[in-house]
Formats: sequence, structure tokens, C-alpha cells
Amino acid sequence: MLKTMTTFFDPAKADQNARREVLKPWVDEARALLRLAAPLIAMQLAFIGTLTADIIMVGRLGKDALAATGIGAVMFYLTWLIGYGPVMAVSPVVAHILGAHPNDRARTRSAIRMGLWAVAVISPPLMIMLIWAKPILLFLGQEPKIAAMAEPWVHAIAFGLPFALGFGVLRALATAIDRQREVLVISVGQVVVVIVANYMLIFGNWGAPALGLLGSGIASVLGYAFAFFAMLGVVTLAPAFRKYHVLHRFWRPAWDRLREIFWLGAPMGMSMIFEAMLFNAATLIMGTFGAASVAAHQIAMNVGSITFMVPLGIGLAATVRVGLAAGAKNAEGVRRAGWTAIVFGAGFMLICAVVIAAIPHTLVGLYIHADDPENAVVVRLAVVFLYVAALFQLFDALQVTGQMSLRGLKDATAPMWIAGLSYWLVGFTLAWALGIWAGWEGFGVWIGLLAGLAVAAAGMTIRWAVLSRRVP
Repeated sequence: MLKTMTTFFDPAKADQNARREVLKPWVDEARALLRLAAPLIAMQLAFIGTLTADIIMVGRLGKDALAATGIGAVMFYLTWLIGYGPVMAVSPVVAHILGAHPNDRARTRSAIRMGLWAVAVISPPLMIMLIWAKPILLFLGQEPKIAAMAEPWVHAIAFGLPFALGFGVLRALATAIDRQREVLVISVGQVVVVIVANYMLIFGNWGAPALGLLGSGIASVLGYAFAFFAMLGVVTLAPAFRKYHVLHRFWRPAWDRLREIFWLGAPMGMSMIFEAMLFNAATLIMGTFGAASVAAHQIAMNVGSITFMVPLGIGLAATVRVGLAAGAKNAEGVRRAGWTAIVFGAGFMLICAVVIAAIPHTLVGLYIHADDPENAVVVRLAVVFLYVAALFQLFDALQVTGQMSLRGLKDATAPMWIAGLSYWLVGFTLAWALGIWAGWEGFGVWIGLLAGLAVAAAGMTIRWAVLSRRVP
């Protein structure tokens, strides 16, 4: 009673309490988002860590080997993106189920089961596609020497594709029920496996054969297989997951759920393909300028990819948070979840932009011997590309957190068109025009990437602002 009277006679304190009440839901949302996002960010960093380990260790073999890994990664990443569409659909589907009915284990189990079915269906044709890596790379104008070097790496890593996709499906369950500590441990273990296997198989240490690029591809497969089987053990044995009985009646079809996963996953996958293949197309354009341009592009792209994992992890968390709120018919919760993710992602990437612009030479030195005269051109180009990468950090954060928030509402078709127009009508056209026609080469290509991301960021953010207001 005394507290209430004190507040009544103290308008300043009353205003402060009112502000605190207004801010409390946002603070609670921020805490929930970051708690969910932290392990997701770590997992995404672990994912890119496997590729980074390959790049850094392969870089010790020279610029040709680094360039071969770069164009080989284009091939592998394309197949992974095609397969990852249905995998991404599992997360919002499960979130909507649990948002509406928190104890619905049967439908949750069917969504995970059909996600694994989707991986089993789509992986074999994608792996077969990778057999033709060398002819495809030659057709796309890559240097014969570099294409030949990339071929064994692509052939080896193809066997890791189903494990990488399957791990993504199982991870969706952990994300939806907010149980990711085990997944984080597995992801860190995956990086350790890849680094150790790379050390053994690339250079022939500890009695292993020195396989060079082939060894790097095998190391990545071992990492993906470790992550999948470890996660499978967790979801079948750990108490928090065991109640869902993920493998129970595994061969029993749920055709409606499988159709939903493919129907929702197709435009999601296309959105990622539009974006990622712009960057991969940029790698192939770089290949026409020579090995030095490809190597420099690979270095700058990897730095940008590492920073991108943080807003991507925040975005993945936003998909779940928005999906749970949407499933519970909580319109205010939907809006809070999306905007909180967008603000946090943008804030982090602004910090990254400053760091990249401040120490580009130091970052390049992590990937290649910067003092070696033979690498002088690579270093010079990579520094220029990093300056442009610093400029598009903010745009990258806005487009991914906006797009992932839209996925939480199961809005996939409009983001697909936004991505297609932004990355290919704007981004690729400018990259080709400035890089090839105007003769700016690598710098022109990176300006095209910057423009594409800027348009996508505007489109995704505006789409979220409009659609989130319409949530009943």
C-alpha cells in the first residue's frame, strides 16, 4: 500500500515504472532469442569452421590448391543448397506444431521423420551430379589445371552430403525444444575431427598418407559423418529427446507432412540458391581472371562467411521464436521476435564492418603467407575485396534476419522472388557488367555483390514490416 502511494505521489517514478513495463516484454524476448541463438551461432560457426579449416590448411599448399578448393566448394555448396531447402522447412513446421500444442509428440515425430525421408530422396541425385564436377567446371571456363585439381576434392566430399543434410533435420528438433547444449558440443567436436583429419590426410602426418586436396575432402566427410551419428545418438538416447521416439515406425509414411516439407522447402531453398549462387557465380567469374583472383576472392568470402554465421544463427532462432508465437496466435510476440532479431543481427555486423576495415592485411595473413612475393597479387586483391565486404556487412544482416523471420510465418514465396530479383537482376547484372564489360575485374564483381545485398536487405525488411502488421 505504501509503495503504491509513493508511486502515485512521485510522477517521475511512475513514468519509470511505466517504461519498465513497456520494455519488459522486449527484454524478455531479447533474452529468449539470445539464449536460443547462442548455440545456433556456435553451430553455424562450427559448420563454416570445417570449410575454414580446409581453406587455411589447403592454403599452405599454394594459391593453385586454394583456388581449386574455392571452385570445388562452388559445386558442393550448390548441391547442399538444393538439398537444404526441405531441411530448412522442418524447423518452422515443428515450431508451429509445438506453438499450438506443446505436447504434440506424434506430429513432431512425423515432421522429423519426413525430413529424414526428404534427405534420403534428394541426396543420391545430388551426389551423382558431383561426379561431373570437372566437365562442368571446364564448361564454365575454369582453368583446366585448377578444374583437375578440384575434381578429387569434390568427389570425396560428395559422400558427406547426406550426413550434412541429415544433421540439419535432427538439429531442427533440438532448436524447437530449446535443447541445444548437446548440439553445440557435437558441432565443436566436428570441427576438431576435421582439423585433426586435415592435419593427417593433407600433409601425411602421424603415419597417414599425404593425400593433398583429396585428404581435405575426406576429412570433411569424416566431420559430417561424426556430427550426424552423434546427433542421432542424442535424439534416440538423451532423456529430453527420447520421449519423441524419432525413429519409431521410421518406415511409416506421412505423405501430407512430406508434401508440406517439400512445398515449403522448395521456395526456401530457391531463396538461398539465388543468394549463394550469386556468390558462387562470382567465384566462377573470378576464375576467368586467373588463380590469383580466385584465391583472393576465396579469402575475402571466407571472412565474410564467418561473420555472417552470427546473424544467420540469430535468424534461425527468429524462425523458431516467430513460429512459436504464430502457432500460439500471439501477434505481438511475432512482431517482437522478428524485430529483436533484426536489430541484434544488424548491430553485430556493424561492429564486424569496423573490424574488417581496420585490419584487412592481418586477416589475409591468416590464410596465406603474406610476405611471400609470389602471393603479392593475391594479398593486394584480397585487401580490396575485404574493404567492400566491410561495406555489405549491415546489408547481409538485414536480409538474412528479415528473411528468416518471414520463414517463421511460413512466408517463403515472396522472399524467393525478392532474392531472385535482388541477387540476379541487380547483383549479377552489375557484377558481370562492371567485372567483364567495364574491365574492373574482381573489384567490379564485388561491387555487384554489394548492390545485390543492399536491394535484398531493403526488400526483406520491408516485407517483414508489412506482413508482421497483418498477423491477426
